Amino acid sequence: MTQGHANAGWERLFDTDGLTFGTGFPLTGINESQPPVDEEMELAAHAESVGFDALWARDVPLYWPRFGDAGQTFDTWPWLSHAAAHTEEIALGTASVVLPLRHPLHVAKSAATVDRLSDGRLVMGVATGDRDPEFPAFDVDPDERGDLFRESVDVMRTVWREDFPEIESSWGTLDGEMDMVPKPTTETIPLLPTGHARQEVEWIAEHGDGWFFYHLPMETLESYLADWREAAGDKPYAMAVQTELADDPTAGPEPIHLGYRAGTEWFAEYFRDLAELGVDHVLVSPGGDDPAANLTRFAEEVVEPVR
Repeated sequence: MTQGHANAGWERLFDTDGLTFGTGFPLTGINESQPPVDEEMELAAHAESVGFDALWARDVPLYWPRFGDAGQTFDTWPWLSHAAAHTEEIALGTASVVLPLRHPLHVAKSAATVDRLSDGRLVMGVATGDRDPEFPAFDVDPDERGDLFRESVDVMRTVWREDFPEIESSWGTLDGEMDMVPKPTTETIPLLPTGHARQEVEWIAEHGDGWFFYHLPMETLESYLADWREAAGDKPYAMAVQTELADDPTAGPEPIHLGYRAGTEWFAEYFRDLAELGVDHVLVSPGGDDPAANLTRFAEEVVEPVR
């Protein structure tokens, strides 16, 4: 992404020399039924007030109990619009929109709408999807996910940047007589392909504005970062880490799925190490049984020392 086209969300996350921190909905931890909306919005405002840089919402079109969760339940776009109305400057992210299951013109319009309503705070993680039953439900061939993903990125970039564009794709045709409105606040909304998105790292480096990945063991992370820097230069690298706070701030790490349970002192040192390796943003999950208190504790005992 060129310097002149970074929106406010991008600047909040990546226009800095230090590591930035985000957290994800549902902040109450309720992810198999409808979360309490008012409490979620209170926690969103609280996360912003204690110093978090981003709020991330997942895209889960259909609930599959076998997979274990339904995200924040509500559809990504109205949910982020609601969050925008209850916050002021914190970045709003998608983690991540499943492009093969959504028509790119719908995604482009919804995203530009949220970007406008939030004064340019939207940053988009984009993915190919990993819940097998969703693909027949939407009549999408899972073997075509990679191709559909690339086409979607191209269609969205085009309708955001061009007036009355001409496009031929497997999704449909635009002949130059219609335009996509509204346009986003900047030339394009930042796109962070998530995981490998069934693409080569070189494609992600060329067509993405950064890379969003999952927690990896440190040695593996070092290898991924080396490959990313070789392909993408200084484009940002973001990652999600599950973070369960132990009561004892000096407690050492216990591995959990895609992260750790540990005390705040260990987490502070861990995130310092990530910053030194070149990680630019982390999505963490300190909510637990008392999400407001744990967000505050994480901000005061981890985020501030790392900064």
